[in-house]
Amino acid sequence: MPVLMSVEPGRLASKGVDLVMTLREAVSDVILGWHSSSHRDLTAFGVQFGLPMPSDDGTTKRDRLEGCLDALPDDDLLPLAQRLLLSKQPQVDRPKRFPLEDFVWAASWPQIEIPGRVRRELAAALDIDDLVHRHDRFEELLEIVWHLDNDPMLAWTGKSATSRRALLHQHVFKNSDWSVDELFEQLGAYEAAPVRFRFFLLGLVNPSFLPDAEAQARIVAAVNPVLARIGIRMEQDGEREGYPTFDLVRIGTASPRRPKTLVFATLDKPDMRLADVLDNDLEIVPDDKYLVYDRQVGPGGLRWSDLMTWWQERRGTGDDVADRKALYQRLLDSIPKPDISPQRAFGEAYYTAFASRDWDMPALLPEVWLHWDPKTVEKRGAAALINHRMDFLLLLPNGVRVIVEVDGRHHYATDKAVDDTVRGDRDLKLRGYHVWRVTTNELRAQPLVPFATDFFTSVLQHHGLEVPPPAMPKL
Repeated sequence: MPVLMSVEPGRLASKGVDLVMTLREAVSDVILGWHSSSHRDLTAFGVQFGLPMPSDDGTTKRDRLEGCLDALPDDDLLPLAQRLLLSKQPQVDRPKRFPLEDFVWAASWPQIEIPGRVRRELAAALDIDDLVHRHDRFEELLEIVWHLDNDPMLAWTGKSATSRRALLHQHVFKNSDWSVDELFEQLGAYEAAPVRFRFFLLGLVNPSFLPDAEAQARIVAAVNPVLARIGIRMEQDGEREGYPTFDLVRIGTASPRRPKTLVFATLDKPDMRLADVLDNDLEIVPDDKYLVYDRQVGPGGLRWSDLMTWWQERRGTGDDVADRKALYQRLLDSIPKPDISPQRAFGEAYYTAFASRDWDMPALLPEVWLHWDPKTVEKRGAAALINHRMDFLLLLPNGVRVIVEVDGRHHYATDKAVDDTVRGDRDLKLRGYHVWRVTTNELRAQPLVPFATDFFTSVLQHHGLEVPPPAMPKL
């Protein structure tokens, strides 16, 4: 179940400006709530939490708290959120704990996102009688993950008929007239942060709250067919007091999310901005220096025919042959020149090896922009450019994302270069990408078309694609 783990001070900066601002708001909400404390208490809180609390020099308590927040660095937000959650005095009340918990948990565990539709399908697959083995233990689970006493009148009367706790007792424990769907709806499970829903789902089979191996097995059997559709599985990872314990793991090669925007064939850094921070809408200024595929990638992945249809609707001439050549040339133009790297010849070899086959092959996208940082390297550091652009990307069926990197000698020239390469691979894999690497020496040492044929055939077959044999020559 959710426990607090130590978090690295620098983890938040890599998650984006909007998330930093959101966590700052959550922390501010807690700290500004101390305004009713005495000046002496505020000074003590500053020492207790390691805060840059201004001294009491005649200013108001509100001014001291706002000055403290203004001086608080972004990198201190996550560790502070953790200290606030662990604090017994002053204690953070339940509504204000939620956003802090979501950030700390998300920074401590790999994210596994379960979309709203899948959450509803999970509710439909579950039997509420399996979940509620013992009323007290089930309520203990809900107490940890959700805010049950959400009726503000409780503070005045001590009673409520409409709080989540009261509704739980009436409709689940007493009358048994709620479905799992209604329970999830009332708890707020459908809108909860991914990490909170993950903990809730695992809590349903945690032996601390469900000490019944047969009920655990029934729940796992019910949820796994639903989770498999997004490449996730609930698997046993241990045992406690004779009962199995479980975790959510990614299976096969599926990625739980589909790409929203593809910026590829880049000749220069794209001009991008967040048009709507709340909705995370990205606005990209049109420019011939990069291509933007703005259509939804379906379950079949991104095929050459999909790319061609998109290209022709934007730049088509009505001549299929000419349009195909123009798109192909535009892709090649974005790849470094042959005297710099054999990367371009490797891309050409892919299309030479597979274009003549009776097959709508996956589109091999060159120079795909993955990470964008508006600050300069001088301000952010060299890490801002690690994995900012991929050599090649394949979007295969069932959400599989394959990166192919062509590595020159500089990737392994120093210990730092090796560390950066390994760390970059690890970060990509944790985000659901599959990374395959070839070296420039390897490419220069042999004919590229046979090598590309064997390499890409092996990669595609590894990820479950049936690669057709070469077409027979005409007699």
